[in-house]
Amino acid sequence: MKKILIVGATSAIATACARLWAAQGSEFFLVARNGEKLEQTAADIEARGACRVTCHNMDATDYAAHPAMLEHCLAILQQIDIALIAHGSLPDQKSCEQDVGVALREFANNGTSVIALLTVLANHFEEQHCGSLAVISSVAGDRGRPSNYLYGTAKAAVSTFCEGLRARLFKVGVHVMTIKPGFVDTPMTQGLQLPAALVAKPEQVARRIVKGLECRANTLYTPGFWALIMLIIRLIPIGIFKRINL
Repeated sequence: MKKILIVGATSAIATACARLWAAQGSEFFLVARNGEKLEQTAADIEARGACRVTCHNMDATDYAAHPAMLEHCLAILQQIDIALIAHGSLPDQKSCEQDVGVALREFANNGTSVIALLTVLANHFEEQHCGSLAVISSVAGDRGRPSNYLYGTAKAAVSTFCEGLRARLFKVGVHVMTIKPGFVDTPMTQGLQLPAALVAKPEQVARRIVKGLECRANTLYTPGFWALIMLIIRLIPIGIFKRINL
């Protein structure tokens, strides 16, 4: 029976992952800021076979609340086999360009809060000498594109942090996996003009995440074709890149 912590548990990808783990009889500690949605998520995965589900309300940008959350989690689970960090937001780039407050708030939602939380969790996992940390970053962090470079900057920071953390924790038997989804059909992307052929369902992404953890993957592009797409984008010469709209 896996003991699983999920931060951002009400997100579409996190819920899809939880449903797969629930079918295996896992035990959960779910964290999110929307208490009503969190209770609904808990009821959903209990109905799908979860052994036990505990809910904890927390805004991930409240850094002072992170240690208490972890303490509560450990009091319930005793040990964490998998921690999935799945919170975040998709900001409006134009708003970020025009308002410093918006830009900093969105960077905190998608970058600083993840790094703060991982710092607290990493110290526990280092003492635990086992387990997996799975962190949802994004393909947007692979190159700064004019359409979403504030979001991409935050995700690039998360990906780089995870790379260093992976090398640190590998030496004590802890696995760190960076998850880089492309376009996913979630409430966060509703209303965006996205190419239908490139949009994945949360369930598709979740299956790759669960499989990636089982295989102890380091960086997981999902769907897998995004690895090739982002390689091509990274290889575009800067003289051309700054003239195109991506």
